[in-house]
Amino acid sequence: MAANLAMIFFSMILVNNYVLVQFLGICPFLGVSKKLDSAFGMSCAVVFVMALATAATWPIYMFILVPNGLEYLQTIVFILVIAVLVQLVEIILKKYMPPLYKALGVYLPLITTNCAVLGVTISVIDEGYTFPEAMVCAVGAGLGFMLAMVMFSGVRRRVEEAQPPKCFEGLPITLVSASIVSLSFMGFGGIIENIFGA
Repeated sequence: MAANLAMIFFSMILVNNYVLVQFLGICPFLGVSKKLDSAFGMSCAVVFVMALATAATWPIYMFILVPNGLEYLQTIVFILVIAVLVQLVEIILKKYMPPLYKALGVYLPLITTNCAVLGVTISVIDEGYTFPEAMVCAVGAGLGFMLAMVMFSGVRRRVEEAQPPKCFEGLPITLVSASIVSLSFMGFGGIIENIFGA
């Protein structure tokens, strides 16, 4: 059981990273990763929302939707739960961390439509995870999102200091950098399989 949870956790961070491997949550990844503090703050908010959303949606699906034959409402219900949780995070940040709230700007409400958050809540159901496995998956996916954001923030800073050619300035060099960082994560697949015998 512990080995299975560890495999889920590390595979969500490295092998199945939602941003760099599955390409979900690209909007905040490209938009908020310019500064390390805003990238880290956004990542913490996403980890929190992913964990809470999974903790709320898994029981709703298993104990309300499935017994009543309402599985087809899964996506709508999950989006509503995520929207409520994001509003909660927004209120907390606005009251207790105004600088971070201002730094995140429009990207904070966009967590509601962040496909990575919705992707986690749906994938734990599709994979047939138990509640502990679902929570480990959600936290691992959130930490994978954080790893991608923080790492890419450092890459972007280094690239901007390197003064790329005029034709690559701005979005082109950002996308090239993101693709190279994404390629670097492809090597983790074999490592996780060898360690945990997947």
